Amino acid sequence: MSHSSASPAPARAVKLAPSILSCDFSRLGEELQAIAGADWAHVDVMDGAFVPNISFGLPILAAARRASNLPMDVHLMIERPERYLRDFAEAGADSITVHVEATQHIHRAVQQIKELGKKAGVTLNPGTPLEAVRPLLADVDLVLVMSVNPGFGGQKFIPASTERVRTLRGWLDEVNPQAELQVDGGVTPANARLLAEAGATCLVAGSAVYGADGGAAGVQRLRDALA
Repeated sequence: MSHSSASPAPARAVKLAPSILSCDFSRLGEELQAIAGADWAHVDVMDGAFVPNISFGLPILAAARRASNLPMDVHLMIERPERYLRDFAEAGADSITVHVEATQHIHRAVQQIKELGKKAGVTLNPGTPLEAVRPLLADVDLVLVMSVNPGFGGQKFIPASTERVRTLRGWLDEVNPQAELQVDGGVTPANARLLAEAGATCLVAGSAVYGADGGAAGVQRLRDALA
């Protein structure tokens, strides 16, 4: 692809946010040190109700906060997340992302996150129309495009997600160009640049980072793919 076309590759630097869901929890501190060259640490919280899996909660976030200087990017895949926003803020979250499907009062949840002094994000599952987040775009710091159905790491990227990123980037550029556009699910060095060209500004990767040779090499592979 020519990079001198009307839509050159990333107009802005793309942040990398390795998902600690894929790390070895018996070595959490070391696993966080291994991704020190990333931009954020992505913390996937699952409740076994909103998604069919249980991951971890406040104690792991608090431990990660103690072990790393990276901003903690917390993605709540939990029902009625407003019940726990203060707890996650106090445990060390720098940004908190909630699902439009998980609460009847998404605007209120966004407002609560901001009142706690944290960056507010919204996300939606692959099967949810993008229109569900459109009324929120002017008010948030981050929009997350799920490119797999949430609940488990290591899933394959859903190809239609790239067009969803492109559409959301266009909408954001109209009302809130500073907002981060994040992608989570099946991100690898093979599709990282494509997503950046579509308008993503932050890529979450779990298995692609914490592969056989560890986090630092995984972060570098993604950086190289974006260069």
